[in-house]
Amino acid sequence: MSPERLVLVYDDRAGLASAVAARFYETIGGILETKPVAHIVFTGGTVGGEILAAIGASGQRDSLDWSRVELWWGDERWLPAGDPERNDTLADDGLLAGLVAQGLLAPARIHRLPASDGPLDLDAAAGSYAAELSRSARKGEPVPDFDLLFLGVGPDGHVASLFPEYDGIRVTEPTVVAVRNSPKPPPERLSLTLPAINRADRVWLCLAGADKAPALGLALAGANTVEVPVAGVSGRVRTIFFLDRDAAAEVPPELLADDGTTA
Repeated sequence: MSPERLVLVYDDRAGLASAVAARFYETIGGILETKPVAHIVFTGGTVGGEILAAIGASGQRDSLDWSRVELWWGDERWLPAGDPERNDTLADDGLLAGLVAQGLLAPARIHRLPASDGPLDLDAAAGSYAAELSRSARKGEPVPDFDLLFLGVGPDGHVASLFPEYDGIRVTEPTVVAVRNSPKPPPERLSLTLPAINRADRVWLCLAGADKAPALGLALAGANTVEVPVAGVSGRVRTIFFLDRDAAAEVPPELLADDGTTA
């Protein structure tokens, strides 16, 4: 059976974030009914931050068994720990700090990518995170069985820190790549590779704004992955594009789905 792809459209960013948060609890709750642990990969970006805040503000937050959740990141900016531009800082502010403070989530289950003020250089940091992923995976597998992986998409079609025509989008091994000379600041980053991303069962791509519409249109039309990285993203079970109406401007109507499908 081929993986399923859905395109869901909401009136605005607030509606998008609220819908993703509700579906998050439905999906992870269902996973935890069948598995002892759920592995989730977070993303950064403005929309990603709004979604994490909506997850944190949800009335369902305290009913989820966070002690059975392992959290990872798809990419990170090579900045000092706690820097406001880091993706994990965004997640702390919107969701994680509250969970940890209330004892709902142990810090050991939050797998942060290394920071620039730590003991490792950029290449060693990539290797360290790849090793951490491997240690949490089933024997012989390079990464855990990611149940849900979030991604944002840039106006140029980049995902995580895999940019068009850059070396990172071409890397197949290892699972984590050191990124230099990024076309958007900061220039140094860490990122999962595309094969690692595509090992997730469910990939949720969350886009808002008219500047995202052209890249999304190209991706859905089957563009070359090196030129439009988002075109190469595919979850093993399901891939869902969550869009506001501006981002959906170039999506053919026949690709749109109703927001009633179990994720």
